[in-house]
Amino acid sequence: MFRGRRYFYAVFVLHLAIEKALKGLYQHRLAEVPPKVHNLTYLLGKTGLVTPDAVGVFLMGLNSTHVVTRYPEDLATIQGTFPRKEVKEMLEQGKEALEWIRQQL
Repeated sequence: MFRGRRYFYAVFVLHLAIEKALKGLYQHRLAEVPPKVHNLTYLLGKTGLVTPDAVGVFLMGLNSTHVVTRYPEDLATIQGTFPRKEVKEMLEQGKEALEWIRQQL
């Protein structure tokens, strides 16, 4: 049970890391405090930047996880939706997305 929880938590923290990076980019580009939202595509859209296809697809997919990882009603069910192999791939894609965001500063 702990293993599933660890992978579930990794996805949650990955979303937080990308969200904070996008909020930093938002503030850098727009010179204003970003809104209190968790929607990655909204934040990115407000910056006016266009992502490379792979980064954009990844961010859209990760964006869809924020509600289920942040507010899981049935933790046992949600743990099974993030197997180790998939989470490892998400973490690698997350590194690429974070690097792309950093390059926009």
